[in-house]
Amino acid sequence: MDQLLDYEGLIYSIINKYTRKFDKDDLFQVGMLGLIEAYKNYKDSFNTKFSTYAYYYILGEVNKYIRDSSSLKVSKDLLKLSNSIIKARELMQQKLGRNPTNLEISLFLEIDEEKITEALNATEVVSSLDYQVEEEELYNYIKVEDNSMDAEILDLKNALKELSSEERNLILARYYEELTQMETSKELGISQVQVSRKEAKVLQKLKTKLENI
Repeated sequence: MDQLLDYEGLIYSIINKYTRKFDKDDLFQVGMLGLIEAYKNYKDSFNTKFSTYAYYYILGEVNKYIRDSSSLKVSKDLLKLSNSIIKARELMQQKLGRNPTNLEISLFLEIDEEKITEALNATEVVSSLDYQVEEEELYNYIKVEDNSMDAEILDLKNALKELSSEERNLILARYYEELTQMETSKELGISQVQVSRKEAKVLQKLKTKLENI
């Protein structure tokens, strides 16, 4: 176990981006837990270096800690309002030729300006916490057994990163949030038939990509 200390730098390289919002020592301890878990599950027969293998265990533990530590709860009403604000802003941008102010949006939607600001602030914080997840850590949401974290999983991670934002959101809804196709259609604002067709195409794209690696 002493050789795990050689990977302290790996832990710090992962947690440094989060130290502005979370305690560095706590993050390091969480990262160490991931490193130990990787050590327990790693096998020499895996077609990948231990540092690469451990990276995703550490990242997964840090990710979990950040989500569990966030006390922010955004109500469905605020999320719904935020979506209305986004649509109103896009429409007003086209008409005004510039970004509308919060006051202009509040007048357009006939909602108090303070409520507009509250919705924007709440969802902005959530988005900042989730950004790295969507862009870099999506593969963590595909549920796999710990002992299968080998080169195939790393290939899957790379394939997922090549999906479009729309495709990633669909995969998140179906395989991480475990929504039904009907629930996913409501979440994404498309029909259930479209969900079914798009899901089949995305899965085929991933399958083809992995077969050609």
